[in-house]
Amino acid sequence: MRFVLLFLGLNLLSFTLWASNLVDTLKQVKPSVVGIGIYTPTGRPQAEIRGSGFAIGNGQYVATNYHVLPESLDQSLNQQHVVFAGSGKQVKTIKASVVGYSKEYDLAILKLQNTSLPTFKLADDEFVDEGLDIAFTGFPIASVLGLYPVTHRGIIASITPTISPVADSRQMNIHMLKKLRNPYLVYQLDATAYPGNSGSAMYDIESGEVIGIINKVFVQKSKEGVISQPSGITYAIPVKHLRELMIKHKVPN
Repeated sequence: MRFVLLFLGLNLLSFTLWASNLVDTLKQVKPSVVGIGIYTPTGRPQAEIRGSGFAIGNGQYVATNYHVLPESLDQSLNQQHVVFAGSGKQVKTIKASVVGYSKEYDLAILKLQNTSLPTFKLADDEFVDEGLDIAFTGFPIASVLGLYPVTHRGIIASITPTISPVADSRQMNIHMLKKLRNPYLVYQLDATAYPGNSGSAMYDIESGEVIGIINKVFVQKSKEGVISQPSGITYAIPVKHLRELMIKHKVPN
């Protein structure tokens, strides 16, 4: 009995320290978390959030997923890329422009107009160990929940090739076949991302350093099912591919 109580006590202490680390890290990283969207002056609503992102470099740049950006802006409506910084009613809308992107790695970098934000620190390029405690903070289902940063936690469950599973071979296309021939490695997480989490920084709970960028979740049945029947399997692009894009477009690291 004494051994069991000691074992439970150690587990509780470990969890308490782990939770305490996340509390401290969140205070550090939340000012760097942003929403990514478009602004239409004559629209109803005028502002539309499409995903999440985070400040990098010297604070004048933001990283997100390429698929978060619209395919094009409607110039006749004077649409603009914007970044939402802050939380709740204390949100600042900042005009931004696309600096560069990678369709292959689903990454994009935007530059803020006349604004600088606190930044995330990027981790080293090497893959971290499986089992590492991680978290990601973003704006899931922001159109419903509003601009309140939400944090999910988990572990690095696996380092695996990036492959999009399909139920039927007829769903395959040329782009998917090319990926199958030469897949790159990504992080698989045991945490659930939701619509709006795309582009969130996935970071080490201890250090707050960005390890990867959330870019997709495995959906069991349909896109709608990700909310009612989440799979709990999420993928993140390794940070080294973001650093490569930053170097290519001369973004300060």
